[in-house]
Amino acid sequence: MKKERILSGMRPTGKLHLGNLFGALKNWVGLQDQYECFFMVADYHSLTTPSDFAQIQENTIAMVADWLAVGIEPQKSIIFVQSLVPEHAELALLLGMFTPLGWLLRCPTYKEQIREYPDYQNYGLLGYPVLQAADILIYKAKKVPVGLDQVPHLEITREIARTFNHHVGKIFPEPQPLLSETPKIMGLNRPNEKMSKSFGPDNCLYLADEPETIRVKIQKAVTDVGPSNKMSAGVANLFTLMKQVSSEETYQLFYQKYQKKELKYQKLKEVLASDLIEYLKPIQKKRKEWIAHPEKIRQVLLSGSEKARKIAQETIKEVRFSLGLKL
Repeated sequence: MKKERILSGMRPTGKLHLGNLFGALKNWVGLQDQYECFFMVADYHSLTTPSDFAQIQENTIAMVADWLAVGIEPQKSIIFVQSLVPEHAELALLLGMFTPLGWLLRCPTYKEQIREYPDYQNYGLLGYPVLQAADILIYKAKKVPVGLDQVPHLEITREIARTFNHHVGKIFPEPQPLLSETPKIMGLNRPNEKMSKSFGPDNCLYLADEPETIRVKIQKAVTDVGPSNKMSAGVANLFTLMKQVSSEETYQLFYQKYQKKELKYQKLKEVLASDLIEYLKPIQKKRKEWIAHPEKIRQVLLSGSEKARKIAQETIKEVRFSLGLKL
């Protein structure tokens, strides 16, 4: 039986951190045997907010090195670069003809981004959901791996597909969310917000961080910020990390100490840092092997992009014919 096709991607912002690993990548790895997976370097999308253009290629290599080190396999999945498949941009243009402006202006992500970048309001940012829809629909992906909080973001893709199909004829499936239970990893020094490199190097722990760096960052992580009857966000985040990398026995031991008010945070941090170092050791070994040969990473991306483009070209032919654009 033919596997269902799924698509997911990340913007090339450089080395990845624990939030990326436990929030997405581990899930991607597990999906490879069950689905026909397309994993995309979303470099067009990286241009919609302020970017260091000179770093995009270097960031792409660093990010994909992390993907490969974690277990994304070119033999199982199509790993490709968005801009090497220009049909994405053409389909976004065509889908834009069927996308009401009100949908884009109401998009929560657009509102969040203009709050964060008030001087960077542009057509590309407003049209981000249309390009995102094109990314998914050009491969006729049936499902998109998302967390529960991201389901509303997928709905606009479904609406665009539905509208296009209504006017032109059924070409695109309406992609369904492939829900996954993934832990939300919060920032080490801002535990009320998701881990993000935009808040500085101490906020996130990178997959490539050296052991001593890991120990220092964990020791500096925020714990309690004042008296409270419930577990603080910082302590909860440390326990979330421990749940991912430590044994169940270790996790339960420290959790029980917390419940009995016998927990010493320094000891918790020491054990967590050691377990993180051990957990990341095989990933870091593979990452170093890949990063030492960037030409091999480029070949993975070029080969994957060629495969992706062949499929994208077939979809564009179908769309052009349906719109009367093919003689």
